[in-house]
Amino acid sequence: MAVTDSALSLLGLALRGKNLAVGEAPVEEACKTRRARLVVSAADAAGNSADRARRWAENGGVPWMPVPWDKETLGSALGRASCAMAAVTDQGLAAALAEKLARTDEGMRPIASLLKEKEEAAGGQKARCP
Repeated sequence: MAVTDSALSLLGLALRGKNLAVGEAPVEEACKTRRARLVVSAADAAGNSADRARRWAENGGVPWMPVPWDKETLGSALGRASCAMAAVTDQGLAAALAEKLARTDEGMRPIASLLKEKEEAAGGQKARCP
């Protein structure tokens, strides 16, 4: 399985686990409520859509990254006709997705590193709780 295929599978896993907000309104809500951990947009998303996704991510304090799939491919993996944007709401899944995508695009390495640090910090906090 190619790296991008396994990354796409992670998004399907996130959806099944209710850890993925799909579409403009859900992504905006996830960012506003600070549940989003990573926002992604399809490679062929309209400029306005990608800009909104990026802006919502910035306002929510989370990274945004374009993914290598078009809207049809992304949507198909998520049981839809198409999908321009999504927000991963689980820290571990967000870190794993970014890591897989960084293997094919070195420009994504800083985002992957940031999410890995956040995952480790969250894991450390959970371990100390009674």
